[in-house]
Amino acid sequence: MDASSTVYTAVNTPTRFVEVKGRRLAYRDIGEGTPIVLCLRFRGILDSWDPAFLDGLAAHHRVITFDYSGLGQSTGEPSYVRRRLAQDAIDLADALGLERFIIGGWSLGGIAAQVAARLQPERIIKLLLIGTTPPGKVRFGAKPIFFERALKPVNDLDDETVLFFHPASKKSRAAAVTSHNRIAARTTDVSPAIPIETVLKLLKETQAEDIFVDDNGYRDFLQTTDIPTLVISGDQEIVFPVENWFDVAPQTKSVHLMVFPQMGHGPQHEAPQLCADLITSFIQNG
Repeated sequence: MDASSTVYTAVNTPTRFVEVKGRRLAYRDIGEGTPIVLCLRFRGILDSWDPAFLDGLAAHHRVITFDYSGLGQSTGEPSYVRRRLAQDAIDLADALGLERFIIGGWSLGGIAAQVAARLQPERIIKLLLIGTTPPGKVRFGAKPIFFERALKPVNDLDDETVLFFHPASKKSRAAAVTSHNRIAARTTDVSPAIPIETVLKLLKETQAEDIFVDDNGYRDFLQTTDIPTLVISGDQEIVFPVENWFDVAPQTKSVHLMVFPQMGHGPQHEAPQLCADLITSFIQNG
């Protein structure tokens, strides 16, 4: 089989690069159709996504993932300032010639996606938010166990189970193992993990703020935008409790909230095909 006939999936698609504004952004690109740009979670790299979820989406859409500036395989100055994360997504879309696109994000990436939509709403077809928070003040914060596990120098399978799944559920624990193994199936061209020293340095930039301080009309935008927005959350979410969305969603015009039972911070890893199918249906019909 020659290279031109190779079928690329999330596990074997090569990492590509674009040069933009003096830095090199690493990205991967699978599938065809309306483009979906996905923004990463805290401490996330290209290889933090479950391949089954990406392949499920790529059955109907062009799916683009990337490393933020200065992290993973990208160059430049790293930052966890939300506007800079959003700018990475916008700059990548510009470099790839995407006039209009769907933007989504998981956790911290969901914040970046909301900021990007606020900055350039005319380009955003739909907004996909997984395991993330609405902007502004919220009633419920992250549980202490999140910080205990998320800030360990290296996260093992047990940490992943606590952080992204629901360890009290036997089904969820089994799903954590299965997802971990799917991610580990990619053994070449893997993005390097983000050193804990870098993570702690980046957190100093944002530690004085609320996680998503409403300093640019983000809550008003979410409440008034006509961009169809899908929020997916687990009911056992330990990072961004879904109850905060219960306070906000009824005040919006276009937010659709889907809550998965007995799941945690990574429902798209626990039920990848279900989440991909839901997103596909939302894009087609929402």
